[in-house]
Amino acid sequence: MSKETKYTEDNIRSLDWKEHIRMRPGMYIGKLGDGSSADDGIYILLKEVLDNSIDEYVMGTGKTIEISIQGDKVVVRDYGRGIPLGKVVDVVSKMNTGGKYDSRAFKKSVGLNGVGTKAVNALSTFFKVESTRDGKSASAEFEKGNLTNQDLLEETSRRRGTKVSFVPDETIFKNYKYRAEYVAKMLKNYVYLNPGLTIVFNGEKYFSENGLRDLLSDTITPEDRLYDIIHLSGNDIEIAITHSKTQYSEEYHSFVNGQHTTQGGTHQAAFREAVVKTIREFYGKSYEASDIRKSIVSAISIKVMEPVFESQTKTKLGSTEMGDGLPTVRTYINDFVKTKLDNFLHKNSDTAESLQRKILQAERERKDLSGIRKLAKERAKKANLHNKKLRDCRVHLTDSKKDRNLESTLFITEGDSASGSITKSRDVNTQAVFSLRGKPLNSYNMSKKIVYENEEFNLLQAALNIEESLEDLRYNNIVIATDADVDGMHIRLLLITFFLQFFPEVIKEGHLYILQTPLFRVRNKKETIYCYSEQERKDAIAKLSGKPEITRFKGLGEISPDEFVHFIGDDIRLDPVMLDKEKSIEELLSFYMGKNTPQRQEFIIDNLKVELDTIEENNI
Repeated sequence: MSKETKYTEDNIRSLDWKEHIRMRPGMYIGKLGDGSSADDGIYILLKEVLDNSIDEYVMGTGKTIEISIQGDKVVVRDYGRGIPLGKVVDVVSKMNTGGKYDSRAFKKSVGLNGVGTKAVNALSTFFKVESTRDGKSASAEFEKGNLTNQDLLEETSRRRGTKVSFVPDETIFKNYKYRAEYVAKMLKNYVYLNPGLTIVFNGEKYFSENGLRDLLSDTITPEDRLYDIIHLSGNDIEIAITHSKTQYSEEYHSFVNGQHTTQGGTHQAAFREAVVKTIREFYGKSYEASDIRKSIVSAISIKVMEPVFESQTKTKLGSTEMGDGLPTVRTYINDFVKTKLDNFLHKNSDTAESLQRKILQAERERKDLSGIRKLAKERAKKANLHNKKLRDCRVHLTDSKKDRNLESTLFITEGDSASGSITKSRDVNTQAVFSLRGKPLNSYNMSKKIVYENEEFNLLQAALNIEESLEDLRYNNIVIATDADVDGMHIRLLLITFFLQFFPEVIKEGHLYILQTPLFRVRNKKETIYCYSEQERKDAIAKLSGKPEITRFKGLGEISPDEFVHFIGDDIRLDPVMLDKEKSIEELLSFYMGKNTPQRQEFIIDNLKVELDTIEENNI
C-alpha cells in the first residue's frame, strides 16, 4: 500500500498579486512568445497600457497618444486627465483597483477587470508610471512589481496626462523582439475605431477619418473590390462590407469596445447570419449562405455595456446582451443590418447588381465543383485513416471546433527524414506534422478546382479545415519547415503561393510562419552553440577556445531528434510571413511565380549575395 501524502497547513500557500502573475502569466496575458506572433505577450503588455490611454480619448480627453519602442524599452504617453495623483501607486500595484468599476465614468470601456497595468508591472524588470494634472505630478518606479522609488507631489509645467515606461522581463519573454509591423497593425486598428485620434509611433503618425471604411481600404485594393465599400453606422455599431474579385474565402475584422476580437464571438456570428438573411430577403431568393458570403471582406464594431470575454486577453466575445436596455447582441445586429443594408442596396442598384452576379457565380462554381469536392473529401478521409501524411496532435484528434482556440501548431515538412525528426521531437499534445511528397504544384493563376484535384493540396486543406472559412482553422500556427537550401526555398515559395492564391487571410491574420533552424553547430568538449547565421557562427568560434568542431546542417533530417527538440520547443524561432501593403497579391504572384522569367533572373542576380568565406572555411 502506497504511503499517504501528508496534507497540512504547511501545504497551503498564499501568493501576493505579483507572485501569482509571474507564476501564471498565461492567465493574464495569454501566451508568452518572443514577438514573432501578433498575439505574443509583449504586444499584450503594450495593449494593456494603451487601452487606458484609449479610454481617456473615448471619454473626451487626449486626442494624441505617443508611443516609443527603442530596443526593449516601451514608452506610452497620453494627454488625458492623468491618474489621480494620490492613487498613482495603487492603480498599477493593487489588484481590483481602477476607475473602470464606476460605470458612470467608463460606461463602455475596453478593460473592466482592473488587472491590465498590474500585469505589465509584475512582468517587467523596469516599470515607471508618471501622472500630471492640475499643475502637479507624481511618479513611481517598480521592478517586477516591487516599488523601488516614489516621487510625491511636485510642481510642474508639463501638460496633463499619463506616461508609462516599461521593459519586459527577458527571463519570462525569452529572446523577445518587438516587430514594428505588428505594432503598426494594432495602432491602425485603434485609429480606425476612434476617428479623430492621432497615434504617433516612433515618429510616424496614424490617423483615420472614415473608421472601418479606412480599415477595408487598407485591407483590399480598389482593383480587387467587386464594388465600392459599403459603410454603415449607428448607435453603438459600425459595419463595412465589400466582396473580393479574387479571394475565395470569407474575411472578417471584428471589434468590441475598441478591442480586436481576433477569434470572433457572438457579435461576429450574428453579423454573418444577418448579412445572409438580409440579402436573401432583398433578392427574394434562398441563396446558399456559403454563396452569399464567399469572398466577403468585412468589418464590424459594436459597443457593449460591461462586455464578457472568454479570456483576459479579450479575443472572443461571450456576451449575449448589449446592455443599456437594448435587445440581445444577435437581435440588435440583425435589426441594424436588415434596415441599413437593405436600404443601401435599394438606393445603389449598381452595387446590388454586382453583388447578385457574384452570388450567382459562386453558386455555379459550387455546383460545378460539387462532384469533385465529394470525391476529394472521401480521398482526404481515406488518406487520414490509412497513411501517415498527417500526424495530428492529441488536442485535435477529436476534431472539435472548440479546440481551435487552443494553442496548436502544424508543421509542413518535406520528405520522410525531416518529418521523422520533427515527429520524434514534437510536443504530441499541441504540435502536428504534415508531410509533403515532392514539390507542390505552382498554383498561381489556377482555379480552386486544382485544390481538390491535387492530392497534396486537397489533404492539406482538409488538415487545416479551411475550405469554407478561417473560423474553422484547426491550428493557430502553420509553420513551413523546409531545408535551408535551394530546393527548400523553392518549396517555401510554392506553399506561400498556395496560401496567397486560395487562402490569403491565413497570412493576413498572422497564422503562417517559416521555421528557422540552425545552419551550424559549433562545439568543443565543454559547450555546444547552435548558430542561425554566419555572424553567429563567427561569434561562436571566437567564444570557444581552441579549434572547435563545426558542423554545417544541410537538411532538417541531419539534425537528430534529441537536438531538434530544442528548435521546436521553448527556443523555437519563427519568421512570420507578412504581406507588403504597398503591393497587391496579384502583383506579388505575377512577378515571383508568373512567366516573366527574364525579369526574375535579373532580380535574382541584382540581389544575390554569396558568402565566399563560409564556402572556403567550411568546404560546403
